[in-house]
Order: sequence, then C-alpha cells, then structure tokens
Amino acid sequence: MSLPLSLLLLASTSPLATPMPDPQAVQPGPGDQARTEEDVQRSSAAADVVVTARRREERAQNVPIPISVVGVKELDSTGSFNVQRLQQLQPTLQFYSTNPRNSSVNIRGLGAPLGLTNDGIEQGVGVYIDQVYFSRVAVATLDFLDVQQVETLRGPQGTLYGKNTVAGAINITSKAPSFDFEGRAELSVGNMEFKQAKASVSGPLADDLAVRLGVSTTSRRGTIYNVASGNHVNAQDNIGLRGALLWRATDTLNLTLSGDWNRQNPECCAQIYVRYGPTQRAANRQYPALTQALGYAVPSANPFHRLTDLDAELNALNEMGGASLRAELDTGNGTLTSVTAWRFWNWGPANDRDFTGLPITTLSQNPTKQDQFTQEFRYAGEGKGFDYVLGAFAFYQGIRTTGVQQQGPAASRWLINPSSALANDPSVLNGLTAENDIRLKNFSGALFGKLNLKLGDKFTVSPGVRVNYDDKVGSYISVVTDSAGNLVPYSGGNARQAAQRDALQPQAFEDEKYRAWNVSYDLTLSYKPSRDVLLYATYAHSFKSGGLNLNGVPVVNGVVQTELAQVDPEQVDHFELGAKTQFWDRKATLNIAGFWTVIKDYQAVVNNGANSTLRGYLANAGEVRVRGVETDFSLRPSERLNLYVNGAYTDHEYVEFGNAPCPPELSGGSAAPVGSAGGTPGVPGQLSPVVCDISGQWLPGISNWAFSYGAEYNAPAELFGLEGEFYLGGDANSRSKFSSNASRSIYTDIQGYTLANFRAGFRTDDFNLFGWVRNAFDEAHFEVLATTPGNTGLISGQPGDPRTYGLTLSKSF
Repeated sequence: MSLPLSLLLLASTSPLATPMPDPQAVQPGPGDQARTEEDVQRSSAAADVVVTARRREERAQNVPIPISVVGVKELDSTGSFNVQRLQQLQPTLQFYSTNPRNSSVNIRGLGAPLGLTNDGIEQGVGVYIDQVYFSRVAVATLDFLDVQQVETLRGPQGTLYGKNTVAGAINITSKAPSFDFEGRAELSVGNMEFKQAKASVSGPLADDLAVRLGVSTTSRRGTIYNVASGNHVNAQDNIGLRGALLWRATDTLNLTLSGDWNRQNPECCAQIYVRYGPTQRAANRQYPALTQALGYAVPSANPFHRLTDLDAELNALNEMGGASLRAELDTGNGTLTSVTAWRFWNWGPANDRDFTGLPITTLSQNPTKQDQFTQEFRYAGEGKGFDYVLGAFAFYQGIRTTGVQQQGPAASRWLINPSSALANDPSVLNGLTAENDIRLKNFSGALFGKLNLKLGDKFTVSPGVRVNYDDKVGSYISVVTDSAGNLVPYSGGNARQAAQRDALQPQAFEDEKYRAWNVSYDLTLSYKPSRDVLLYATYAHSFKSGGLNLNGVPVVNGVVQTELAQVDPEQVDHFELGAKTQFWDRKATLNIAGFWTVIKDYQAVVNNGANSTLRGYLANAGEVRVRGVETDFSLRPSERLNLYVNGAYTDHEYVEFGNAPCPPELSGGSAAPVGSAGGTPGVPGQLSPVVCDISGQWLPGISNWAFSYGAEYNAPAELFGLEGEFYLGGDANSRSKFSSNASRSIYTDIQGYTLANFRAGFRTDDFNLFGWVRNAFDEAHFEVLATTPGNTGLISGQPGDPRTYGLTLSKSF
C-alpha cells in the first residue's frame, strides 16, 4: 500500500478533532483546585483535554507521553462502545479476537501473541478502569458502561502503571456521581436486528453523599448463518450494570465505592472456511482428499457469503464484575490515594475445534473461573519546583480452568493415516476424551516512584523506577480416556492407543513455579519553549512478566518436557522523541512522535501442529524490533467545522528467531534432516524442516501504514420548535497488509482495507437524533486468518462486519 508522506500529518491528544471536556470529565481530588465554569469555558475555547495519565489532573498537551483521548461525546457519536470499535479511531491500537478469552489488545503491534489462550501468561497492554487493573483482556470485549473518557497511552508505562504495560496502557474513567441531579437515556436500532439501550442517573442522597447508576444492553443478530442449526452465529448479547457512591466524609477525605456486573451470552464464535493452502503433508491426508473421502463440502467456498455448517455447540458466556473502594485524602501538600478492588471473571465457552461440519471434534470447551484482588497506595505530592508520586501495589489472582475435548465418529478417518486399517475404524477415536484441570496462583507486589523536577520555567527532568516481584504456581493435568473409559497411557501400549495418543496427548505437571524480581525505570527530559510547544525525549526499560505454559507442553517418548513449562520475561528497551504543538490560537493541534522499541526474549507462540488440546505454547524469541513515526493532527477553524487525521508508519521484524515454528506451507511432511530447509513449500509429500529461521520477517498483526481520519460540520437550525444544529460527520480508518500468523505464511496475510462511517442528525444541548452507517461501502475484509490443527491445509477466518446502519436517539436532563 503506497501512501504519500504528506498524509503522515496526523493525530495526538484526540483522534476526534478537539473534544470539548465536560466539567466533570475528571473529578478533582480533595487537594486539587476546583475548576470553575470560567476555567472550563476557557479550556474548551483553547481546545484543552484534561487527562490523568500521570496519576494527576493535567492538560494532555503538557504531558510528555503520546496519548490518544476519546471523550464521551465522541464515543457516542461514532458508536465506539467497546475497545474493538475504539481501534477504528486510533491507528496504533490493534484488537484481535476469536472469542473473548482468546483476545489480544496491542499498541504499536506489541502486547500479547495473536491466537494464544494461556492462563499462565500475561498481557502486554494494561487495561485500567477507574484506577483498577484488569488482569485479563476479555474485559476489552465488553461494552463501555457509563464512561466519561478513554485515554490510550502509547509506549512502556511500567513506572506508574506497573508490569505488563510494555506496549502501553488503556486508562478508562467512568462518569462520577454528581451532587446535581442529572440523567441520560439513549436508544439505538439498526439492521441485523441491532438494538442498544443505555441509561444513567445521578444525584445527591444527602449533602455529603451522591450516587450514580448506569445500565447498558446490546443485542444483534449474528453475521454468519449456520445452515446446520438454522441460526445466525457470532451474535452480540451484552448487558452491563454499574453503580457508584461518593461520600465526602470530611473536607479533606472523599470515598468512592463502585460496583459493576457485565455479561455476554451470544451464540459465538465461529471461524469459517476461507481457503485451502497446501502443506507438505501427504496429499491423501490434506483437506481436499479427506473431505472427498468423507463426502463433505462446505456450504460456500466464498467466506463473504457468510455461511457455515459447524456442527458442534457454540457459546461465549463471558461474565465479569467486581467492586472497588477508592479513598482520597488531602494532606495539604498532596493527595494520598488508596484503591482496594476485587474482580471476578467466569468464562463458559463451547467451540467447534475442527472448523468443519464434520463430527471430528464434537466437544471443545475450557470454562474458567478467576478471582483477583488488588491494593494500591499512592501519594501524589508537590514541593517548590517539583512534584512526585510514590506508591505500593499488590495483586493476587486465582484461576481454575476445567476443560474437555471429545472426538467424534469422523475423527479416525480425518486424523489417522489412511494407510492404516485403524483409519477406517470409527471406534478408535470416537468418544476419545481429554479432561483438563488447570490451576494458577499468581501474586505480584511492587514499589514505585516518579519525580518531575523543574529546572527553571522550561525544562523538566522526570525519572521513575518500579521494583516488582512475581510469584506464580501452576499445574496442568490432562487425562485422556477412550469411549469405554479406559486411560490412554503417556507412551507405549498397542497401535490403537498410539493412534489415540496422537490425537489427544495425556500429560501432567504440578506445582510448577515461576519466581522473579524485575526493575523498570525510565527517564524523560521535556522542554517547553513556549505556552503551546512541548518537546520531549524518553528512555524506558521495562518488562513483561515471565510465566508458565498452562496449555501443556510437548511430550517426547512419554516424557513431559517440563523444562518448557516456564517462559522467561520480556526485557524491553524503548526510546522516544516527540513534539506536541498547538497554533492558530489553539484551533490547530499537531503532535508527532518517533519511537524505537527493542524486546529481548520476546514471548512468541509456538504451535505443535497436532489436532490436540495442546493448541500452542510460548517460547522466547531472541529479539524483536518495532520502530516508527506517529503523527496526530486536529483542526477546529470555527465552531461549525472540526476535522482530524491520525496516522502511523511502523517498521517491525523478528531480529533474531532461529528456532521458530514453520508456516503451514513448510509443515506436515516427514521431518527433514536437522538444519535442512526441507522440500518445496506447499507441495504435498515433501520433507518439512524441524524449525524455521524467521529472522527478518514481519511480526503478526502490524500494518506498516495505518490511518484514521474524519470531520464534522454543523449549522444552526430549528426543528419542532427546538433551537439546535444540524450536523454531518464521517470518520474512516485505513491500514495496509499485515500478517495473521506467528510465522508469516503465504496463506494468512490479510490485505489492507479502509472502513468508512457516516452520521447525520440534529442536536441541542440535551437532545440528539442521528442516523448512521458503518462500513458504508461494505468493504469485505478479514479480522483474523488462522491455520487449523493437523496440517490439512484448511485456512479459517473471521470476516469483519458488513455494512450496518441505524438510528440513535438520546436525551439528557
């Protein structure tokens, strides 16, 4: 995708022009000076955006961190009701999901490996809601609930936000309880039976006590039709509740008690036939020959017909909630904050792991229950010429996953070599069952500090450090039995048991431990030559926690390779140069940042190629590098028009990964001699290399070029006696080609695409009615492409949403 350099004039503090901050966008702490209405009006006129990225209230243009901010008005008007939608407004934010548990949130292409489900591994982008850390990225699939503002911090944030923020952090702020009575209701309807309703109300219960309640519900018919069940699958079915109490206990102490509950329960998530990509497996063991032998054909070979015939149950029950207590005490020279939280996550899935309408894998599910407890103490103080943040953080997580996979009557013919008589005996694998028990206890503790030392009026030096300790203990047990309930041994046995073991490998390891100390530190130098110009340079050393492979590890000759159970932490060195500028009386904002990130011991996914519960495990690649330039540009020449352009160029590669898994076109055949490159790629019957050197190749999920851009124009008008304005807006995002496989494959590159959205309506201060269309040009595109187990050459995928349209009505009071 070739794009002119001039289009690099893109976004900074907000992807949506110049969002006007609400007076309650960030509630000041007891020690903060209250913002008057005059301050708010002046701030709005100057296109200011207020953030809490450094754990204090600041103008975004004064913070030496690349930040994208989306306020409540932009979230509502663009239909960005979850992180997946939010990525369309922010070119360096990527979200990939085949189901809520198997999701990745990445920034600048870094964060978590695509396609990995592993309880013992951490994410690389921290998600925080009201200062509470969410340890599992499944929260990113839930609807935003009564949200005021979303800040996306790009680059390592390990000092203030802790471990596992090597790529950045998403800081979400909910609307706070108000001491003035207020409320809002919104209703949206659209094609594909889309229905969404949101409501919130807030007000005082007493002179010193205020409450806020919010509810949101979303439903939509699935985007894929299952001809086998007669149902539309990959649907939406979300509901969320949130409540908060604010108690002004004294003039210097505020207490906020919050609670929430969210549930998704759609018939989801199907990945459907995309294409056949030949591997090096014997031709009679690849997809065309196997389907012919079983008399099977997919409903359509065109994935954008959106048809499937998956025969196993599909479900994606995702339940999450919790409670938190935040205390803020004004000490005179600063604010002492305590955040105590408990979170739970219940995951109840059902999948079709053979990706066909054949009864190969008839049952596949790994339900999990997780609880986490966090406690943070933080003191933000200031003195003459400096300010600082000191804190301590503790985290505990308990996980229990109990999975089951069962093979069906077509499994023998699909999985066993046709030259064996066992392939024609359905009873060999029919009813073969693996029952998994996965457990993890995860503790983390940290001490941290950040100093901003002002050397004169223009120059600031900001060092930071965080010391972190991790303690993880995990177990993985997989018991495999045949249809009669007989145990399948780890090794040995008869030919029938060997074939069963090739399909589902039993194994066990218990009380595997990972314990380590790590230190993160950073140094930022910032220079402010004038009111509207900020220059900064940052070096950060951070890490992503090591962990345990709790999907199982390879078994060689009956021996469980427990030395592969532990995964080393990623070590990150990051350099950044940036400039934040405003001009034309702050009607225009132009920010630019250049970055260079090197990760040693990068946690990369490795697939073993079998059709088993061992879907993948992690190994450490030697080194990866991501570098690039981001620019953000927004302009508001008048009250009638605002526009923005955000973009990024990202260069990315595995610098050193000599023992990587091979792509499907170099897999499936008999093992080539060690060190050999193997036979011709994509030709059946060839020898396959044991490992592949993918040094110099792309990382998955990253486009070289990504852009988001949009504009809105309004004109004064009167409608039904209401004084207001008509408006017309549009936004779009474009990205170039990217790889969708851990080792880049000729079969799994996703071509670049552009998604355009439009809206038009009438609004007043408290009323809004508008029509909208998303993916207006019905761009056919894939969100994910994936190789399926067994090296049969079947490539599955998840098509993105087609064109959708509808109407939204909202009213505030």
